[in-house]
This record gives sequence, C-alpha cells and structure tokens, in this order.
Amino acid sequence: MSYLRHDELKLDARFAGLRSCHTEVLPDPVPEPGLVHFNAALADELGLDAEDAGLVDILSGNRPWPGYAPIASVYAGHQFGSWVSQLGDGRALLIAEIGKPDGSRVELQLKGSGRTPYSRGGDGRAVLRSSIREYLCSEAMHALGVPTTRCLSLISSPLSVMRESKETAAVVCRVSPSFVRFGHFEFFSHGGKKEVLAPLADHVISEHFPHLEGPDRYAGWLFEVVERTAKLMAQWQSLGFCHGVMNTDNFSILGLTIDYGPFGFMDAFRQHHVCNHSDYEGRYAYSAQPQIGHWNVSCLLQAALPLLSGNEEEAVELASEIYRSYVPAFSTEALARWAEKLGLQEVRDGDAALVSRFLTLLQAGKLDFTNSFRSLSRWVAAGGEFSDAAFLRMEGFDSWFSDYRARLALEPLNNAERAALMDRFNPKYVLRNHLAQAAIEKAEAGDYSEVGMLMDLLARPYDEQPGMERYAKSPPEGLCHIEVSCSS
Repeated sequence: MSYLRHDELKLDARFAGLRSCHTEVLPDPVPEPGLVHFNAALADELGLDAEDAGLVDILSGNRPWPGYAPIASVYAGHQFGSWVSQLGDGRALLIAEIGKPDGSRVELQLKGSGRTPYSRGGDGRAVLRSSIREYLCSEAMHALGVPTTRCLSLISSPLSVMRESKETAAVVCRVSPSFVRFGHFEFFSHGGKKEVLAPLADHVISEHFPHLEGPDRYAGWLFEVVERTAKLMAQWQSLGFCHGVMNTDNFSILGLTIDYGPFGFMDAFRQHHVCNHSDYEGRYAYSAQPQIGHWNVSCLLQAALPLLSGNEEEAVELASEIYRSYVPAFSTEALARWAEKLGLQEVRDGDAALVSRFLTLLQAGKLDFTNSFRSLSRWVAAGGEFSDAAFLRMEGFDSWFSDYRARLALEPLNNAERAALMDRFNPKYVLRNHLAQAAIEKAEAGDYSEVGMLMDLLARPYDEQPGMERYAKSPPEGLCHIEVSCSS
C-alpha cells in the first residue's frame, strides 16, 4: 500500500457544500506546537504518510489543509433536558473531508483550535487534561468494538488556558465518517429554517445510507438511526461505560459515541453511578442512559416531522411508530450483549433475570464491574475451582451459581470453549479514570510515555498481556472517586 502526503490526498468537500450548515473560519495558531502522540494505525487506514513533515502545522491549526476552507458547524440541542436554540462548534473546526483507500470517506475535525462564531463567549480552546482523555478513550472504544469517533493526533502547546486554574492548551484531530448530530436537525426545524432539513437529510442518506431510496427514504433512515442509537446504548451498558453529557447535540446521527467529556468506565458497580460531578440530579446516570437515548430519539423525530409527511397527523403517526421501535431494538441488543458476557450462545427465557441477579450481587458487594465479569470467565474455565473472585464470597452467590450452572448445561460448549467465548466480550483492560489521570500528570510534566503506553495497551483490551496486569486492577482506595467535569 502506498501512502500519501496530506497535500496529495483527494479532498471531497461534500458537507462543506451545505452552506446553510456552517461558517468558514480560520483556526487560531498556537505557539510552539508539539506532538504528544500520533495515531499511526489510524493514519495507515487513511492512507496518510505518518512521516509527512507538514502535518503538525495542520493538525495544530497553524495552517489550513491545502484546498479546503475550515468550517464550524451550527446546531442546537437539549442540554440536560433544557432547550438551547443555538449551539454549534464552539471550539471545533472541520479541516478536511478525504477519501480513504477503501473507498469510504471521513471528516477531520480539530478540537481546541480557537474561537468560532458559535463559541458563546468561550475561548475556543481545549486543555491537555481533557484532550488526553478523549484521545485515549475514543481509540479504546474503537478497540472494544463500539461505534465511535476516533483521534488521529494530539498536540500540545505552552499556551496557557484558564479553567479552574491555568492549564496547558492542546489540539486533538478527531476523525469520523460524519459529525452531524441530532442537534443539527433540531436547529433547522425549530429555528424557522425547515427548508434546510431535506438537503441535510439527503446528504446524510446519500453518504451513509445509500441503500435507501424513493419517497419513503426518510422514514427508513430514521428507523435505522433509532436502531443504531438503541444498540449503542446497549453496548455502553454492557461495558459499564457512562457518557456523562448525553445532550441531543452530543448524539451522532450515525449512532457513534461522540464528544468525550466527563465520561467514565465504572469501577465498583453501581446502578446509579454518575460520572459527571456537574450532573447534580443524576440525569445521565448509568441506569438512566437507555431511557435518555429514547428521549433523545423523540427530540430528533419531533424535529424531523416535516420530512415524514406534509400532513401533520400522518407525520406524527409515523414518527410514533419509529419511536416505538427503540425499546425492542434496545432490549434485543442488550440481552444479546449480556448473554455473551455470561458465555451463552443464545438468549433464552430467564436470562434477563440471571443477569439482573448477578449485577445485584456486584452492587451489594461494591465489586468491580469489569474485573468481576473477567473473573467469571476464569471461574468457568476452571470448572468452578478458581477461587480468586470476590463474588464467590457474596451472600446469594451459591443460589445464583446453581441456576447459572443449570443454564450453562443447556448448551454444548465445554468449559474452555465457553471461557474463550466470554473473553471475547469481557475486556480485561478499560480506560479507568485513575489510569487516565496518571497519564495526564506525567504529560503535564512533559513526559508523554504513559499516553503511548496506554494507547498500545487499550488497542488489545480483550487480550491477556503479560506484565501489564496492574493496569487491570481496581483503583487504589485514594483514587476511587476521581471527579470529572465539563470544563475543558
């Protein structure tokens, strides 16, 4: 495979052609940009020459991609349930739309590149702390098999940025097939610009749902968006992942995990775990995520009513049918994911209760979510002789185990085969908050080695990696409650 310099890649400004959706704006340069990490694996997928000397200036926002005018997109959204009529890319710029060697297309977006018309009084910058978290987690989620935006590069600068205190500036290059959000459709529908809805939807459909054609394509598209969203919520739940800011402007029209802010993987399992310390009422708690996904879908459908029919009654009836498809899509996907984690080849009656009872044991014992499922596979592999699992000491485990063993007996796998199956769906390594914090503290002192080490580790989350076991352990007592906020 041949690799191309940035100025040799084919640009195809299709989203940029939707003039009503964005504003052209140049990034603000940063002084002394330095490469913290470059995602060579993603560059390989893009066909991009990782040794291209001109990339750092472009990926730091110090000069535009040749042949493409950077743009900031406008959208609206419901933030913590409250309507905000105009939001937009307040610190992000789309800097290129390129074709990959496999024929697909991606968009490259800088986060932290300075003010835009949608900054709402902000400085348009990102800080190293939050940028490291997003850079690591988006790639970790990709390796876990979760649909997500990704990151190509992380660049720091000695430029000071004021948050709660002075912090170091950083710029991340995010990569996605599309950055269109639910909030785009809300902005045009509720802002008196309904004529933009159809061109925007047609762009999304032609680019990402090309199998949909004809007058019913909008309904078919929305059915698929609802299904993708429901499946994404199920994946988050099965991994103990909490997004933290599930506003409609942070929901991807492609069902991707997008906008990593105050996210977190649970350590000790708790149904009402809240990862964002600004979420005082727990609106986006772990247990609430599936319902919030459903609520966000309702906001999208409300905005898309003019696309479904010129007759309001017919549009509402069709939107209601699409809305109702969310719950069965989520339930089916969630049960399948939980069954895989228990080593079950198919879903049967009673499996949901079996999962619920196991989670109840974890919560009662304040046990580590990720490690408990991984230990369960070790226990299965050892035929019940493995004793290094905290749940074995829980009251009620013997009763649960008796029912679990009876359920396993209904399928033909032997212990080794079942354990191998479980290890494909129960990661050993996730980006725990204390691991990210350790990388951040080193990076703020000028040592980026931990960022690179975690990138390598989290690229193979399901594998046993000899010598790295400490990264799979629950956090030390003093690091169990690291708080994460929206300030970045």
